[in-house]
Amino acid sequence: MSETIEQKCLSKGVKLTEQRKIIAKVMSESTDHPDVDELYKRVSKIDSKISIATVYRTVKLFEESGILTKHEFKGGKARYEELNEGHHDHLIDVKTGEIIEFVDNEIEKLQKRVAEKHGYKLVDHKLELYGVKVDTKNE
Repeated sequence: MSETIEQKCLSKGVKLTEQRKIIAKVMSESTDHPDVDELYKRVSKIDSKISIATVYRTVKLFEESGILTKHEFKGGKARYEELNEGHHDHLIDVKTGEIIEFVDNEIEKLQKRVAEKHGYKLVDHKLELYGVKVDTKNE
């Protein structure tokens, strides 16, 4: 099982106040990529004394510590996810904001070939696909 955000904080020497523990727990349990406002809503249900400023500061601290990663998908607020070792790409629904994580070996190979074709060795990349869900029932 992978480390929780709280465990990552401890291993990186990030001091965990009670409020930070709650934010870390909520973020670890997130199956989506919440923005700060959404994270604040979830955290407030557990502890109404946590301010949005605390959530902003904590997310920034976790990002700077290499625990969370920030995504700035076009047309929306910055969203966050736990920084993991495994690589994945994103498919973003432009109508609903839903984000699907995926890995496609053919795309990975194609990106490498494109870089090599231009005389480069690929060292990193970020792929974001934007679309709308197709209703196959009405086609």
